[in-house]
Amino acid sequence: MSGLLLVDDRPNSFTRYALRHRPEELVLLRFEEARDDLPAGYLRDTAQLPAFWVRSDVPLTEEARRYRDWIARQPVRPVHFCNPSEPRQHIAQRFAGLVGLPHLTTEQVRWVRDKAAMKDKFRALGLRTAAYQRVSAAEDVTGFAAEHGWPVVLKPVDSFACLDTYLLRGPADLRQVDLAARRFMVEEHLGGTEWEACALIHRGEVLDVWPSAMPCRPLDIVEGAMNANISVGSGPGPRCDVAGLVRRVVTGTDIDHGYLHMEFFETDDAVYMGEAGVRLAGCEITANHGHAYGFDVFGATLDVYTGRRPRLDYGVRRCVGDLLLPLPDSGRVLAITSPEELLRLPGVIEAVVRMAPGDLVTARRASHNASGFVHVEGATAAEVEKRMANVLEHFRIDIAAAPVPSTASP
Repeated sequence: MSGLLLVDDRPNSFTRYALRHRPEELVLLRFEEARDDLPAGYLRDTAQLPAFWVRSDVPLTEEARRYRDWIARQPVRPVHFCNPSEPRQHIAQRFAGLVGLPHLTTEQVRWVRDKAAMKDKFRALGLRTAAYQRVSAAEDVTGFAAEHGWPVVLKPVDSFACLDTYLLRGPADLRQVDLAARRFMVEEHLGGTEWEACALIHRGEVLDVWPSAMPCRPLDIVEGAMNANISVGSGPGPRCDVAGLVRRVVTGTDIDHGYLHMEFFETDDAVYMGEAGVRLAGCEITANHGHAYGFDVFGATLDVYTGRRPRLDYGVRRCVGDLLLPLPDSGRVLAITSPEELLRLPGVIEAVVRMAPGDLVTARRASHNASGFVHVEGATAAEVEKRMANVLEHFRIDIAAAPVPSTASP
């Protein structure tokens, strides 16, 4: 039986959907270096599926040979490949190429992972971006700021979820960053409104585009602001031609199929490209689109990764957003609001709480740091945001300081 080789480096809504609805098609690709991100319970729940573990201390070419021998003995023989993981793009796409599966080329991976190369490509396609520069020393940053002004955004070129990403308001803020630890870039801080957009691509064609509003920017989120994304299925959205913007990126980077997620800025007089990734969106953004347009978004995504053209039969049109519930501290959970309580609040259509009293948890400075999430619906993005604020007023989590092992959730 032919099937899909699916990268599985952490539990998420998409992989859980695939495990429930199309287990007979799946072979899981896991990486030994990410073993701690796969909880023991999740491994037990997926033990019936064939899973190939890539060892971290062995050349990838040797692991590819071992995979070919291994897969020849399995009942499912993947002819398709899907990598929903941002940090595994380089190794996962290279592995897929070594075993003869559809994959992004080395150049395409660079365009969607190296944020400086990404902006180079956007500009080559005639798209505006913020001013930017690769940096390796403090004087590089201050020199850039002298030309473009403070504040500036400092980020690793290969980061995700705002890890090691900072809004620097002056030279003194550089003290918090070890510029030798990673490959960094600096970019101009843009005003205006930041938007997101997701799209499905089949045989080079953009099937549809779904914009999302962000009540707060990611760099504000990691400092404690509301952590939410709102799919705009009804009501006002971006002013620009979002579908046209997505098509220029897809055509210019020669993407054949898959899920594209990107971010852009609208100012009073221009549109600036931010970032783009060829993988599912983070947090619960993809699920938002399914709720907002009334269709099976995860099934449609699996279709494009298995060579099928999905039918995008939409139902209701509304705005639906995911609000990530706070995880303010590390330690032992004493009490937390239950999903049942959250579902009684206006607009809440789904609630997931990932932890319980007694659990040891670790808070992180990352845009996906959370104790759970809710999906909230409304007629407009503004109404959804107001209802999200009400959820945050009612949500409580009490955490006592305690030694937290590296394997603590989330």
